[in-house]
Amino acid sequence: MEHFPETLVRAQSDQFVDAIERGFEQRGYGLWALELPGEAPFIGFTGLLDVRHDVPFAPAVEIGWRLAKHYWGRGLASEAARSSAAFGFEHAGLGELVAYTYAGNVRSRRVMERLGMVHDPREDFTHPALAPAHRLAHHVLYRLSAASWRAGGHN
Repeated sequence: MEHFPETLVRAQSDQFVDAIERGFEQRGYGLWALELPGEAPFIGFTGLLDVRHDVPFAPAVEIGWRLAKHYWGRGLASEAARSSAAFGFEHAGLGELVAYTYAGNVRSRRVMERLGMVHDPREDFTHPALAPAHRLAHHVLYRLSAASWRAGGHN
């Protein structure tokens, strides 16, 4: 949660889990819990979710990830995101995935680039849930089409 304005309280976390479960029921995809067998039962999540309705590129499906800090720098987010993209393109039949983050979130931007996602600075935006002057307000958008994914040898 390094690049989020605040952490979730228990009630917000519970609502988030409920929304994730509804996503699986309604669309067949959502956010999957990540574990490292023999090391940790839960290290974070990755997966697919519908973007907020009030962002300039909606409607779209986002690929996302969050890992506990202890597990950063091991390629786990990239590996999990690759699996999520494969599911989105090969099983859910999606034509495109997007990812967005605070412009200064270098780690997540590197994951996006490793996936083959493309950033167009003309699509950068101010996050609608934050005041324009907020330190985290400036966001970047990356896109990945199914065609690009397949052309990259991921199928």
